[in-house]
Amino acid sequence: MTDAIYTAHAHAVGGRNGTAKSDDGHLDVKLAFPKSMGGDGNGTNPEQLFAAGYSACFLGALGLVARNQGVKLGEHSLDAEVDLIKDETSFHVGVRLKLNAPDLDRETAEKLLHAAHEVCPYSKATRGNVQVDLEVA
Repeated sequence: MTDAIYTAHAHAVGGRNGTAKSDDGHLDVKLAFPKSMGGDGNGTNPEQLFAAGYSACFLGALGLVARNQGVKLGEHSLDAEVDLIKDETSFHVGVRLKLNAPDLDRETAEKLLHAAHEVCPYSKATRGNVQVDLEVA
């Protein structure tokens, strides 16, 4: 990748029952199967990490779109849910993103939500591969 403005580095050991660390030490997590999958739940999991990353990235895209359109977001947040889904051969993920923006009318919030989905790097990476449902709270 020739034009990267930033590259994240992480190292994982042990898969879903292991650890993951970033090279700068800011991320250092124990990984564990959730209780609903038969694990002890004493750690995070890839779906939680993906939900956190996607929601943070999406909020950045939302802020960019709002600024470009001259819209003041006011207080806002995004809830991300990432499902691990069993399919015919293995597993895949599904995503639901819910925007909470009480200072915006529903029409404006929906327009911004869909515009952010067009520019968010996570949305671009998942497009055509992952079902992403968008909702305004």
